[in-house]
Amino acid sequence: MTRLFGFIGLFAALAVGMYIYAKQAQSTSAAAGANNPKAAVNLVGVRNDLMSIAQAERSYFATEGKYTSLDELISSHALTVIHERPPYTYDVETSGSGFRVTATRSGDDNSGAPAVLSVDENMEFSQSQ
Repeated sequence: MTRLFGFIGLFAALAVGMYIYAKQAQSTSAAAGANNPKAAVNLVGVRNDLMSIAQAERSYFATEGKYTSLDELISSHALTVIHERPPYTYDVETSGSGFRVTATRSGDDNSGAPAVLSVDENMEFSQSQ
């Protein structure tokens, strides 16, 4: 009888764990701004790329005293990243006092992922549909 209750308790605990896992996975995709897991993973990769580019831009500014283009960051070996992560392409806009790194999605996408993601010199992210 004790074994039966132990088995039922184990089964109940597994069911609760699976439910919590499913809800957590669903909320993670929604929080990332995407309706499916593949788009959520891609969006996390894009955010990481934007962060890397912004950090390289800040490092370049610390050594050279100015902000520069994405091509110059790559050619000066301050950054080792590709120019895009399909369906997103990257661009850097600079001024004397700051920069904005932008990832723009090309084509139609019904996954719920943002069309434009950007990060500025203060490492603040913004996005638009």
